[in-house]
Amino acid sequence: MRLSQMLFVTLREDPAEAEIPSHKLLLRAGYIRRVASGIYSYLPLMWRVLQKVSRIVREEMDATGAQECLLPQLQPAELWQESGRWDTYTQAEGIMFTLTDRQNRQLGLGPTHEEIITTLARDLIRSYRQLPQNLYQLQTKFRDEIRPRFGLMRGREFIMKDAYSFHSSEESLRETYGAMDQAYRNMFRRCGLQFRPVQADSGAIGGSASQEFMILAEAGEDEILYTDDGQYAANVEKAVSLPADAVESPFTSYERRETPNTPTIASLCQFLNCSPTHIVKNVLYQAVYDNGTTVLVLVNIRGDEDVNGVKLTNELTRQAPRYGAKTLLALTVPDGEAQAKWAAEPLPLGYIAPNLADGYIAPQPRVAPQFLRLADLTVLELQNFVTGANETGFHVMGANWGQEFELPAIQIDLRSAKAGDRAPHDPSQILHSARGIEAGHIFQLGLKYSQAMGATYTSESGEELPLWMGCYGVGVSRIAQAAVEQSHDQNGIIWPVALAPYQAIVIMPNLNASDQVAAAEALYGQLQAAGIEVLLDDRDERAGVKFKDADLIGIPYRIVTGRSLKEGKVEVVQRATGESQDIPLDQVVSTLQGWIAAALA
Repeated sequence: MRLSQMLFVTLREDPAEAEIPSHKLLLRAGYIRRVASGIYSYLPLMWRVLQKVSRIVREEMDATGAQECLLPQLQPAELWQESGRWDTYTQAEGIMFTLTDRQNRQLGLGPTHEEIITTLARDLIRSYRQLPQNLYQLQTKFRDEIRPRFGLMRGREFIMKDAYSFHSSEESLRETYGAMDQAYRNMFRRCGLQFRPVQADSGAIGGSASQEFMILAEAGEDEILYTDDGQYAANVEKAVSLPADAVESPFTSYERRETPNTPTIASLCQFLNCSPTHIVKNVLYQAVYDNGTTVLVLVNIRGDEDVNGVKLTNELTRQAPRYGAKTLLALTVPDGEAQAKWAAEPLPLGYIAPNLADGYIAPQPRVAPQFLRLADLTVLELQNFVTGANETGFHVMGANWGQEFELPAIQIDLRSAKAGDRAPHDPSQILHSARGIEAGHIFQLGLKYSQAMGATYTSESGEELPLWMGCYGVGVSRIAQAAVEQSHDQNGIIWPVALAPYQAIVIMPNLNASDQVAAAEALYGQLQAAGIEVLLDDRDERAGVKFKDADLIGIPYRIVTGRSLKEGKVEVVQRATGESQDIPLDQVVSTLQGWIAAALA
C-alpha cells in the first residue's frame, strides 16, 4: 500500500480525552477515531490489526473442532427473563442497551449471547448422539458502561469472540474447557503477548469455575495475585490467601471501656495500644434485591482486613431465595440519608458490636426485619478480642464468641487477599501483585441456563436431562489495544509482528533523488511478490517526518533507501530493538523473510 493513497492522518499532540498510553497512541497514529463516548471508528490500519487477531482466534477455535456461526445482536427480553438475567443486566449491572419496537416488544442489544445460544440448543439438540457441540462467533457486542474509558479497553461497542459448548456430562464439559484453555494460551502466544491465566470470579455470567487470561500491563484495570512457583494466580476479586497470624490479645478479662473519638481501627489501636488483629470490625451494608426487598447486612471481620465486595456480592446473591428474590440489584454502605429511611434510631457508627439489635430496623414493608449476619473466617478463632459496645464512644475488651457474643451461622471467606499474604497451597510462598488487562475469560456454566430455559437432551437410557454448558470469550478489539499498552516507547507503538498492520515500511527520504525512488519502488515490488506486507512511504514529506510516523505507527521493519545506496545497500531498522544495519539490496527480501518467520514461529 502506498502511504500517499491511504487515509492516513497522524497527530503530534496527545488527545485530551486519552488517559493511558495505548489510547493516546492509537488516536495519534491514526488507528481509531472517537465518534462518541465509548464509541470508535476503526480506521484502515486498525482494521488490518483486528483482522489479524480475528484470524488467529479463528484458526485456534477451528483447530478444536468448534463451528463458527453468527447470532443476532437484537435479543428479545423474554429470553433473558427466562434465564432470570433481565433485571440483572438492565437494573443491577445496568449494562444492557434496551429498546422497544413498534409492536411494544422489549429488546436488548446483546452484551453476551448465553440466552440466544441456549434457545438454539433447546430447539435443535435432541439426543446424546448430537453431543458435544461447540459453536462460536466473532461479532460486535454492546455494553452501556457507566464510565467508558481507555479507548477500546472499556467501550460501549466492541468486537468479541464468544463460544458456547453443550455436553451430556460434566466430564465432557471439563474436557472441552481444557481444550479451550489450551486454545486460548495458543492465541495469546501467537499474538506475541505476555499473559497470565488466573482464577476468576464468574460474575453475572455464572457457573462453577472460570479462568481469565490477563495481558500483563501497568495500566491494567485488574490486579492479579500470584506466587513465584507458578502454582497459583488469581484475580484479586477471586484470590484467597492465609492472613497474617493474629497477635495474642493483651486483654484477659471482659470489660466495657470508654474510648472517645475512636471510630476507626487506626484511632482505636492508638488509643488502646493494641494490634488491629485483636479487633472484630463490624461493617454495615445495605442490599436491595430485584423484588424490592431491602436487607441490612452486618459483616464481622478482623480489624486488619477489608471486605471483598465481589465475594460479599456473591454470597448475597446466594441468599436471594431466602428473601423471595432472584438476584441482587444493589449493594452499598448506607449513608445517613439511606439509614434515615429504615433506622428506628441513629446507629452507633464506628462503635457497632456483633450483636447490634434488630430493633434498630424500623418495621416497614419491603425491609427485612432482621440483620443478615455474616462472619468472615478471620474472626472465628479470635479470643479476648476488642469490638464495639453499641454505644458511641465505648468499646468492649476481652470478649469471646460463645460468651459475650454469638457467632453468626454463616461463616465464609469475605476478606480481600493482598500482596504479601501467604499462599494457601504453600505458606512459604508469598503472593505478589501485578496489573493485567482481561482479554479472555472461559467459564464452566454447568446447568445454570439449560435448567432455567428447559434445554434438555435424551440420554442413552431414554432419560430427559439438562444440557451441560460452557462459555468462552475473547475480546478481539481489546487484545489489539492491550498489545499497544504492553509494547510501546516514547516514539510510538511497537507492534508484535503477528499483529502489525504491515510487516515492513519502505521509506524514500528524498523524492528528488532518482536513485532512492527507483530502489524504493523496486524493493516495494519485490517484497510484495515475496508475500511480505509492505507500506511504501512515497509522500512528499521531509525525511524526519517519515521516520517519526514510521515509529509512531509501529511497523516492525523500516527500510530506508538513503546514503548507503552508494554501496548497494539500504538501512534496515528493527522497531522493537532500534537496531540498525545496512543490508545489500539483493539480501533485503530474504533477510526480512527470515526475521518474520522467526517472529511468527
